[in-house]
Amino acid sequence: MARLPWLKLAAHGVMAIPLFFLVTGWTELLWWNPASRALSAEPVAYTHNALGLAALRALLASLAVTPVRLVTGWGRVVTVRRLLGLWAFAYALMHLLFYLFAELDWSLAALAAETAKRPFILAGMVAGLALLPLAATSTAAAIRRLGARRWQALHRLAYLAGAAGCVHFILRVKGFQWEPWLYLGLLAGLLAMRLAPQSALRLRLRTS
Repeated sequence: MARLPWLKLAAHGVMAIPLFFLVTGWTELLWWNPASRALSAEPVAYTHNALGLAALRALLASLAVTPVRLVTGWGRVVTVRRLLGLWAFAYALMHLLFYLFAELDWSLAALAAETAKRPFILAGMVAGLALLPLAATSTAAAIRRLGARRWQALHRLAYLAGAAGCVHFILRVKGFQWEPWLYLGLLAGLLAMRLAPQSALRLRLRTS
C-alpha cells in the first residue's frame, strides 16, 4: 500500500483525536474505574455532544480548504478536503447511531417521531442526509462517472449540511450560547470567500 503523504497523516491524526478520547474514556469507565469523570458526570450526553461537535468541526475544516488555497496559493492542501469530509460524515453517522442506541433503543419509529416533533433533530437529519450523497460519491471512480462539473455541483450540498448542522447546534443548546453562532459565522465567512473571485480576494488581502 502506498504511503500516505505527511499532510494526510496529520489530518487523520487530528480528526481521530475526539474519537480516541471517547474510546479511552469509555474503556476507563467500563473496565477500570466506574467512578471516572473523564467523560464528565453524564458520559452519555457528553459522548453524544462530542460526536456531533466533531462532525461539525470536520465539515467546516473541509469547507475551509478551498478558501485556504485561494488565500495562500498552497495547492497541496486540497489533498485533505475529501478526507476531512469523510471524517465529518463518519462522526455524523456515529452521532446518529449513538443517539439511536442510547436514547431510542434502536427504534426507527421513535426517531421519526422525534424528528417530526423536535426542530433541532430535524435540522440534524437534514445535515446528515446532505452529507450522505457526498460520502457516497467521494471516490475517484464516482468523480469519473459523474463528471467534474456535476460532482462539484453535488458537493455544494456541503454548505447545506454545514448550515443545517449549525442550526441543529443552535437549537440544541439551552439558552443563548456564543459557540454555535460562531460556527455559523465561520460558515458564512467561508461561503463568502468561496464565492469571491480569486483575483479580487487576493487583491483585498494584499492591500489590507
